[in-house]
Amino acid sequence: MIDIHKIRADFPILSQTVNGKPLVYFDNAATSQKPQVVIDAEANYYKEINANIHRGVHTLSQLATDAYEASRIKIQQHINAKFSQEVLFTSGTTHGINLVANGFESFLKPGDEVMVSALEHHSNIVPWQMLCEKTGAKLVVIPMNETGELIQSEYERLVSDKTKMVTVNHISNALGTINPIKRMIKKAHEVGAAVLIDGAQATPHLKPDVQDLDCDFYVFSGHKICGPTGTGILYGKEAWLNKLPPYQGGGEMIATVSFEKTTYAELPHKFEAGTPNIAGGIVLGTAIDYLNAIGFENIAAYEHELLEYGTKRLLEIEGLKIYGTSNQKTSVISFNLDGIHPYDVGTIIDKLGIAVRTGHHCAQPIMDFYKIPGTLRASFAFYNTKEEIDALVEAVKKAQMMLS
Repeated sequence: MIDIHKIRADFPILSQTVNGKPLVYFDNAATSQKPQVVIDAEANYYKEINANIHRGVHTLSQLATDAYEASRIKIQQHINAKFSQEVLFTSGTTHGINLVANGFESFLKPGDEVMVSALEHHSNIVPWQMLCEKTGAKLVVIPMNETGELIQSEYERLVSDKTKMVTVNHISNALGTINPIKRMIKKAHEVGAAVLIDGAQATPHLKPDVQDLDCDFYVFSGHKICGPTGTGILYGKEAWLNKLPPYQGGGEMIATVSFEKTTYAELPHKFEAGTPNIAGGIVLGTAIDYLNAIGFENIAAYEHELLEYGTKRLLEIEGLKIYGTSNQKTSVISFNLDGIHPYDVGTIIDKLGIAVRTGHHCAQPIMDFYKIPGTLRASFAFYNTKEEIDALVEAVKKAQMMLS
């Protein structure tokens, strides 16, 4: 059960005003707000420990190393990875995807296929396009339907022994659609393809079990789960990570260096060149502790309530259309007002203190499918309220009246 008043008190930013109005923050799919415990943990690292990791014998270095590696183990347990060395710290989802795409260059040849879905964020399209351009492999797209779901019969038709990688998001950032990834992973593995899951939008709402899913790679960002920006995780099965070449060269990722030959460190350090975002990695563990204390089942149930309430209230507005109407959906509502550009609506409701995202949400192919320039996207988190949704509805009505 969510104690919404207690939870909201944990987030100092929620008590501020914007343009003289109480802040209503509905841009959680872009980034989440941070609880005081996360803010304090970041400050405390720099006040009390601040030292480089894995390299020093002095006390502060040991403290920093221990805290950083404890966070890795915490994240391993959270996603149920088999080994801690399967958890790599990155700067975010985009970094993780590029790391894998770069490594797959050595595995692909002309005629091979890389499969992405029509629901992907640009960061899970462009790296694979670049990879196909380098290798001569073909990019194949799993199509979507009007409800914002991937057409599974088409996926099963398209996947073949030419398919070497299938990459799909767990949840669509633009529409909120929850994809049937376990079924899709099984089908890809039947033809010998590897699978990367973009979990950036899923991890705020659920706990992924990477062993149960049986995915080969799973990526997500810290800033979407109440953690710091510039942090993220790439999970990879140990066998795959051992096969992939290093993404970057430098300190930390080496075993020995000479001008004649360099040998690489064991996992996970092979992929963690240079001084990392140490504070961020440690504090990402703090954020995960915070969310687990609330409970992901409680978060999911409450956010589903917000989704149902928000959908019902917004559909009371004449001329409003929602894009993405899958039965399996998380707390994202992407919508437009008939005859009015979403940017204009977003600008007006910002004056009323309401933060939503407008545009194509880095998912331009979805907007092209619907033949629209973009949408307004209201994305709800566990610290939002039904009263805030009421304020959104009134603001949208006001914008509609002003712009009609």
